[in-house]
Amino acid sequence: MNQRVFDRVWTEVRNQYYDPDLHGVDWSAARQTWRPVALLAVDDRSLYRALGGMLDLLDDDHAGASPPAVARRQATLRQRRAAIGVSLRPELAGESYLIEGVRPGSPAAEAGVAEGWRLITAEGAPWTPEQDLAEGRPVTLAMLDAEGESRSLTLTPRMMDPVPAFAADRSRPGVLVLTVEGFESGLGRWMGEQLADLPPDIDVVIDLRGNPGGLLAEADAVLSCFLPRQRFWATRTGRSGRRIELRTAGGCGALDRPIGNDVAVLVDANSRSAAELTPAALQEARRAVVIGAPTAGAVLISQETRLPDGGRLSLSRADFITSGGVRLEKRGVTPDVAAPRTLEDRRAGRDPGLDAAVAALAEPRLEPATALQAAPVL
Repeated sequence: MNQRVFDRVWTEVRNQYYDPDLHGVDWSAARQTWRPVALLAVDDRSLYRALGGMLDLLDDDHAGASPPAVARRQATLRQRRAAIGVSLRPELAGESYLIEGVRPGSPAAEAGVAEGWRLITAEGAPWTPEQDLAEGRPVTLAMLDAEGESRSLTLTPRMMDPVPAFAADRSRPGVLVLTVEGFESGLGRWMGEQLADLPPDIDVVIDLRGNPGGLLAEADAVLSCFLPRQRFWATRTGRSGRRIELRTAGGCGALDRPIGNDVAVLVDANSRSAAELTPAALQEARRAVVIGAPTAGAVLISQETRLPDGGRLSLSRADFITSGGVRLEKRGVTPDVAAPRTLEDRRAGRDPGLDAAVAALAEPRLEPATALQAAPVL
């Protein structure tokens, strides 16, 4: 199985990667180096670390392989499932994971786990993300708390309902806040429902912080909520070198035309892929003010392939250039207003980004939304 998985990954990169020159990497030499390591792997952790080491040669944040347990959790992200209630971000070459979020009422929250802690996954760790979670089966986690003190916690996963992919908050007067966890199927339809019959004096804030991206079609649907149909917003270039212009298709749910309300988009360093393409297009069209922190700069258009053991390979299949000629890869989107949200802000319940968005929308616009909406198709 190790051989089948490795050979599938190596072959997919050689035949399907968007850059036929593989960024100058000697792919045959990479095979000679990493194939023996993969074939000797005794578990998913060591196999996928070998695959990751080879894919890292491409210097592409979208090129990665997820072991079967991780792929299964991702596939059931919006389903009721056994969970301990933490969201993780890998760091330090896979030796540890940063705890980015702790779900209220979860086993992790009840055990006192907090944002900013670290899950240690170095050799000999009792549990790593390459292993499954099962209801009622305890797992022991090796962790470092905010003070750097080692902690060993045993948590028992239990069935939890999924966190909604999209959420609307109308609690602030004059502002509709739309939080998008991912560009998942149904986003455009949902956003159209939220914006239907929205009074023109209600401002819109789209929160894409921590959003890993998703479906390009849903990014186009979101843009269609605010930009005229057939508005040129990007160019994609595949392996063949053929360039394809991306234009808004008008798929914002039941809306028959884009709205003219003032818009702000919140982003941060964990806004990736479609969560960068979307604010970049709105920013270039002068249709929204972008607020927060610079985005990840991981915008190559990728697709996933199922591997023989149930894992997943993510691979870039096309390059992406904005309508203004900007290549966002390794660069990201620079906000119009800097308003990063620190760990201390999160723990204290403060949200300087949202506050800055509301303040920016309250200021007079340099150009009325109706004029922007009538901009000529390029």
